[in-house]
Amino acid sequence: MAPSIIYVRNDALTTNPPQGAQFLTTNGSNWLYTVTAIYGVSLLALFGLSWRARAGERFFHYLFIIADFVGLIAYYAMASDLAWTVIPTSNQILSHGATRQIFFAKYVQWVVTFPAAILALGILSGISWTTILYNVALSWVWIVSYLVGAYTATNYKWGFFAFGTVAYFFLAVSTLTHGRTSATRVGISRDYTLLAGWLNMMWLLYVLAWGLSDGGNRIRLTSSSVWFGVLDVLLVPVISFAVVGLSAKWDYNRLNIAFTQYGRVHATRGTYPEKEAAAPGTTGGVVSAA
Repeated sequence: MAPSIIYVRNDALTTNPPQGAQFLTTNGSNWLYTVTAIYGVSLLALFGLSWRARAGERFFHYLFIIADFVGLIAYYAMASDLAWTVIPTSNQILSHGATRQIFFAKYVQWVVTFPAAILALGILSGISWTTILYNVALSWVWIVSYLVGAYTATNYKWGFFAFGTVAYFFLAVSTLTHGRTSATRVGISRDYTLLAGWLNMMWLLYVLAWGLSDGGNRIRLTSSSVWFGVLDVLLVPVISFAVVGLSAKWDYNRLNIAFTQYGRVHATRGTYPEKEAAAPGTTGGVVSAA
C-alpha cells in the first residue's frame, strides 16, 4: 500500500493526549488554533502599522504588539493541549464527570493583556501613575483570585470568586469614573468612554464565563474555550486596532504622550526638541533625530 500523502490537519491531541473527565476535544483545539491565527495576524498588522507611525507616536503600537504576542503564545499552547492541569471539580454534573482540565495559560495571558488595556486607557486619559498602578494591581488581584479558585476542588472556590469579582468592581468604577473625568479635561472623553465602556462590558462577560466554566463547572471545556476565545479576541485584537486607529487623530502634545529622543514632550512646551536648531544644553549645531 502506497504511503498516504494526506495528513491529519490537527493531530495535537494525539501528540499531547488530554486527560480528565472534561477535556479538550479536536473541535475545541481547531477553534483555539483559529484564535491563535487571529492573534498572529493582528500581531503582524500592528508591527506593520508601527512603521507608518511617527517615531514619537508608537507607544500604543508597541504596547499592543506585546499584548498580542503573549496572546499568540498562550493560545498556541492551549490549542496544542499544553499548559494545563487536571483538577477535581465541585458542583459536579453527572454527565460532565468529576475532573476537568484547567488551562493556566489563559490566566498567564490575562496577567499581561488586561494591564496592557488598562495602561492604554490610563495614558490616554492622563490620570496619575498612582491610579494606573492601582488599576493594574486590581486586575492582578482579580486574575490571581480566579486562578486560585479554578484550582480549588471544593466550594471554597466561591470565596476566591467573590474576592476577584470585588476587585473587578473596583477596577470598573475607577476606569469608568476617574479615568473619564481625567479624559474630559484633555478633551478626549468621547473616545475614552467608547474604549472604557467596551472594555468593561467584555470584563463583565469574563465574570459570567468563569462562573459557568472553571468555577461552576456548568459548561464543558470546549464550550468554555469558545466563549473565552471570543472574549479574548474582542478584548485584545479589537481594542488594539481601535486604540491604534483612533490614535491617528489624537494630539499627542495635548495629551502629553509625545515621546522624542529627549524623552516625553510636555504640552506646555508645544514643540519637538529635535526640530530646534540646537538641543538644550548644547552650544549650537543641528541635532539629528534618533
